[in-house]
Amino acid sequence: MSAMKRLAGKSVLITGAAQGLGEALSERLAQEGADVAICDIMDEPASQLAERLAREYGVKAIWQHMDVTDLAQCDAAVDAAVAAFGKLDIVVSNAGILFSGPLLELDPGRWKKVIDVNVVGYYNTARAAVRVMLPNRRGTVVQINSKSGKKGSAKNSAYATSKFAGIGLTQSLALEFAEVPIRFNAICPGNLLDSPLWVNSLFKQYAANQGITEAQVRQKYIDQVPMKRGCTYEDIANMAVFLASDESAYMTGQAINVTGGQEMR
Repeated sequence: MSAMKRLAGKSVLITGAAQGLGEALSERLAQEGADVAICDIMDEPASQLAERLAREYGVKAIWQHMDVTDLAQCDAAVDAAVAAFGKLDIVVSNAGILFSGPLLELDPGRWKKVIDVNVVGYYNTARAAVRVMLPNRRGTVVQINSKSGKKGSAKNSAYATSKFAGIGLTQSLALEFAEVPIRFNAICPGNLLDSPLWVNSLFKQYAANQGITEAQVRQKYIDQVPMKRGCTYEDIANMAVFLASDESAYMTGQAINVTGGQEMR
């Protein structure tokens, strides 16, 4: 925990916040002094996390059911955060899904679902947030993107497409609201090899797609990183705190790599 709370007096809404990276980001921002709205489609872990953060860090913490593909739910979650905290300073658009597979084998419905959650969901979240940030003439939105937003990914076209689109949306909204200012930036993490997404899903998907074992998949992805390790929640949380804070006040429209040197563009 930081000696100086860098987000004291700030309020934040995080989507996909109930587990995995979203949970880690929620906890770190609470540690930094921010009041936190935990938004997710999973109500029970969201409510438990909000209760724990309030108890352990002495911040205000609420939870709200929020399906990012439903604009009305996004508006309702933002309104709940403003009602609880009096304002909304920061939004972290973290909710996302991944279905991988070859073009002719991946079900088109699953392909579209990735776009709906990762792109439309980010748009809906940003739209709801800007509505309440504009009267205060300040705010910052951080999108959790991916290194797949910078470079295509074989047999993973839905996810890479959604992340390229996310960077385009980040840059476009950054330009639109630069003079307010409401800042928009994206974080492009490397592979979170110890996250539930990888452990419970991606290792299995990629092993099946590539005809190798899950252990070989892990080693393959480690070998691709110049620093020879996977990305961690802490690596991403460090950047999220910076982008959420006034330390990054002159930064907007950026898509920042946190990849151990794997992506440098």
